[in-house]
Amino acid sequence: MTYTISVGLGTCGVSAGGLKVLAAFRQECAATGLSGITIRETGCRGICHREVIVEVRNETNAVVYAEVTPADAVRILTEHVGQGHVLADKVLYEPGREAELPYLEHQMRVVLRNCGEIDPKQISEYEARGGYQALRKVLTAMTPEQVIDEICASGLRGRGGAGFPTGTKWKLAKQEKATPKYIICNADEGDPGAFMDRSTLEGDPHAVLEGMAIGAYAVGAEKGVIYVRAEYPMAVQHLNTAIDAAEQRGLLGDNIMGTGFNFHVKIKEGAGAFVCGEETALIASVEGRRGMPRFRPPFPAQSGLWGHPTNINNVETFACVPWIINNGAAQFNQWGVGRSRGTKVFALAGKIARGGLVEVPMGMTLRQIVYDVGGGTSSGLPFKAVQLGGPSGGCLPAELLDTPIDYESLNQTGAIMGSGGMVVLDTSSCMVDIARFFLNFTQNESCGKCTFCRVGTKRMLEILERICNGNGQRGDIELLENLALQIKMSSLCGLGQTAPNPVLTTVRYFRSEYEAHINEKRCPALYCKPLLRFDISPEKCTGCTLCARKCPVNAIHGERKNVHILSQDRCIKCGECLRVCKFDAVLVSSGGRSS
Repeated sequence: MTYTISVGLGTCGVSAGGLKVLAAFRQECAATGLSGITIRETGCRGICHREVIVEVRNETNAVVYAEVTPADAVRILTEHVGQGHVLADKVLYEPGREAELPYLEHQMRVVLRNCGEIDPKQISEYEARGGYQALRKVLTAMTPEQVIDEICASGLRGRGGAGFPTGTKWKLAKQEKATPKYIICNADEGDPGAFMDRSTLEGDPHAVLEGMAIGAYAVGAEKGVIYVRAEYPMAVQHLNTAIDAAEQRGLLGDNIMGTGFNFHVKIKEGAGAFVCGEETALIASVEGRRGMPRFRPPFPAQSGLWGHPTNINNVETFACVPWIINNGAAQFNQWGVGRSRGTKVFALAGKIARGGLVEVPMGMTLRQIVYDVGGGTSSGLPFKAVQLGGPSGGCLPAELLDTPIDYESLNQTGAIMGSGGMVVLDTSSCMVDIARFFLNFTQNESCGKCTFCRVGTKRMLEILERICNGNGQRGDIELLENLALQIKMSSLCGLGQTAPNPVLTTVRYFRSEYEAHINEKRCPALYCKPLLRFDISPEKCTGCTLCARKCPVNAIHGERKNVHILSQDRCIKCGECLRVCKFDAVLVSSGGRSS
C-alpha cells in the first residue's frame, strides 16, 4: 500500500514548526528505509489554531492530524503507516466527514477550495482539480461580453471592502477604447489581524492567476500586475513559481492555448503602506511614485496605470472567477442574501477559540461565525464585541450578534464588511483603548495629502490617549464625534473617510465606557493601567518575596513569610507583580471595581 503524507506549510504551519515536522518525516523515512511514501507540502487549510496540520492518505482512506510535532511524525510513520493504527489522540477529522468538525461544518469553500489540498508549487496538482479549465472555456467558447454577463449574473461584488459589482467594473473597462489596458490584482492586505489574501496566494496562486487571465480576456487587457506586500515572502515566492510554470505550459504569455490571446503578468512588491490598498494610490506606487490617492474622476477604468484603462480587483475576487465560470452564476448565486451573493472569507483573530481562516455563505450571522464556527472566546470570558473591517471598520456589541453578514446590513450598524478581518473581543478588552489602537494605526498610515485626515486623526488620537491615561475632560466625546464627522466628509480617499469608524461605533455602542474613563477616572475592563490601582491582599500574601524581587522600582517591601506592602507613591502600574504572583494575592481595582 502506498501513502501520501501532506504537511501544511503556510505561514501559520511554518510558524508552528511545520518545517521541522517535514524534516522529521523525511529523516525517518530515510533512516528506516520506508518505501511507497510520498511526502508533499501544501498550503494552509485555514485551521490555524491547530497547526501543524498533516494529512495521511492511502488508496482507501485518509486522516487529517492536528498539532503534529516531529515526535508525532515518527509515530505516524511507525504506527499509522507501519502498523495501520490511527493515532486517535491526534485525529482532527477524516476527509469526506468534515461535517463532524464544527469548524468546517458551516463553511462553504469557493475561494479556499484548493488551499491545503494541493501543493501550490506544482501546477499539475492545480490542473488535476480542474485548474485552467475555466480559462480554456472562455477562450474557446465564450465572447468577452458573455464572460462579463456571467460575472454580472453571479452577483459577485468586490471582496476588497467596497463591494462594487465586479461585472459592472469589468464592463466599464471593456467599453473603453484606448489601449493598452491593464489588469491589476490588489494583494496589498494591510488590516491588522487579516491574512485572507496571504493564505490564498500561498496555498492556491494559480486560482488568482486564472481569474486575472479571464478578467483580462473580458476587458481586453494583455498585461497584468499583482501588487503584493513585500512582507509576504512566501506568497511572492509561490506567485513567481506559479507564473513561471503557467508560462511554460502556455497558460500565460503569448498565444495562450493557441487562441491568439496574450496576457503577461508581473509582480510588484509594495513597501507595506496601508493607503496603497486604495486604487489610485496603488497605481501611483506601481508607477514608482509615492503612494498617494488622487481625485476621481477619471476612474481607473478610464485612466489608470500609465494613463490607460485599468481594472483592479483583489485576490479573493479573482479567486472566485474560475469557480463561477466552471460552475455557473446560478450556483454561486445560491448562497447569500439580497445583493450580497456567494461566499466570503474571514480571518478570525483576537480572543477566539478557533482562530484561522473561514469561508462562509453570505447572510450567516455574526453569532454563527463567532460561536458555531469560531467556538466562542478563547478566554472563557463573555463575548463583548467584534471588530469588523479592520482599522476602517467598526466594533459591534453582543446585542448585534444576530446581524447577518452582508454589505447592507453591516453598513447600517456603522461597520463595514472590509476585506474580511474579524477580531473578537471579550470583557477584558477596553473599547476606548481598542478605538485608540485602530486610530493610531490609521493615523500612522495616513499619506498626509488631506489636512483633515493628516491632522484630524492626530487630534482624535491625542484625545483618546488622554482619556486612556485618565486625563479625559467633559466634552471630549462630543469633540471626537465632531472631528470624526469633519474627517469623513473632507478626506479624499477611503482611508480618511472610514478612519473614524472605530471611534464612532465604540462611542455609539459603548458610550458608558468613555463616560467612566472621563467622569470617574475608571476603566471598567480593568485594562488602562494609568487608571488602575494595585494592592496586595493581606489574606492571600504568603510572603514569598517574588513580587518584591520582580518589581522594577522597588515599590514592594516586606520580610519573608510576612505580608508585603505596596507603596502607591512608587508604583508605576506595570503589572509585573500581578503577572508573577502565584497566590492571587495581587488585587487590581479601578474606581472602586476590583479583580
